[in-house]
Amino acid sequence: MDVRGTVTAGYEPVRDAFLRNFEHRGERGAAVAVYRDGVKVVDLWAGTKDAPGAEGDGAVPWAVDTAQVVRSATKGVAAAVPLLLHQRGQLDLDGPVGTYWPEFKAAGKERVTVRQLLAHQAGLPVLDRPLTLAEALDPATAQAAIAAQAPVWEPGTAHGYHAHTFSWLLSGLVHRVTGRTIGRWIAEEIARPLGLDLWVGLPADEAYRVGRLGPVDELEPPDSGALKLRPKRSVTEAYRNPDSLTRRAFGVIDPKPDENDPAYRAAELPGSAGVSTARALARFYASTLGPVDGGRRLFAPATLTLARTEESAGPDRVLMVGTRFGLGHMLHGPASPLLGPTSFGHPGRGGSLGFADPESSIAFGYVTNGMRKTVTADPRAQALVRAVKASVAEGA
Repeated sequence: MDVRGTVTAGYEPVRDAFLRNFEHRGERGAAVAVYRDGVKVVDLWAGTKDAPGAEGDGAVPWAVDTAQVVRSATKGVAAAVPLLLHQRGQLDLDGPVGTYWPEFKAAGKERVTVRQLLAHQAGLPVLDRPLTLAEALDPATAQAAIAAQAPVWEPGTAHGYHAHTFSWLLSGLVHRVTGRTIGRWIAEEIARPLGLDLWVGLPADEAYRVGRLGPVDELEPPDSGALKLRPKRSVTEAYRNPDSLTRRAFGVIDPKPDENDPAYRAAELPGSAGVSTARALARFYASTLGPVDGGRRLFAPATLTLARTEESAGPDRVLMVGTRFGLGHMLHGPASPLLGPTSFGHPGRGGSLGFADPESSIAFGYVTNGMRKTVTADPRAQALVRAVKASVAEGA
């Protein structure tokens, strides 16, 4: 396997782990990037742009600028938007969502706060009627559906992963606070100023860079702690039950969308359809910790504290395991191991991962075209995280 890119001295274990993912974990095309103290120390890519079975049989090499759909890793980027709006004094985290979005007050949601919405406590992981793809991609239709939906538990009393509905909850709120769509806000306030190859709503003129996703073989058991739909009996049973919150949350768009569809990639779905390079994910998280390459930083110290602070934890009513959430970010824990107790970020179901670790000043990004059945802790990403941890421990 021809691994391309650069590794700063001391981070060679990350390159070794990246190569082993291709040799032992079924990797077909991927990239990983790491920043330390705002400086890039790892930038690697290898394999093919498209997963096997995709158009062209996956023969085109992964290039320096190849990007991929990162699924729910998009949530970690999107979660920065309300935090930055709060930092600028435009959003009260403890205020009712209905203050900004009057239609949201329907069906017993008058007292749902912004904080509860971001921490997956709003009780809105499902819709009474799944949306068609056309409805899901239309912001007005999808936001109206979630605004009219009644919570399935009393908001604030429990939490459960809002796998798809997070897109319309967050985009609806941001649009009403700023007057801009969330994709446009991210482009203008985060991606362009930081020089990120990252989009929530892929422009047509960038589509040529994006590889096609596809399944890859499960060549070895997942690492300890990985959440998988198959081996976890309770999760499996819940997913097979069409009436369970698990199945309904992941099936809120019916039929299941084709993530390689240009229309899906172009949609502004901040919970599931962002497109990014590994370098952009890592650089984004680096900017939350401090200046990147001596330039701009996103989060003030108080905002960084908010990002890493636990808001909900314990049994997840959708994922059926214990999860920890901050204000839109997943936090380090057994179901989603990151670098350490201070880490915050978000995995994407099937592979991708981005996070920041304030304690070590590490920022991490990993993207792949090979989708496995992992939900929160992909073995390939976890192998890379362990290699980063080993490098840091050895004084890199």
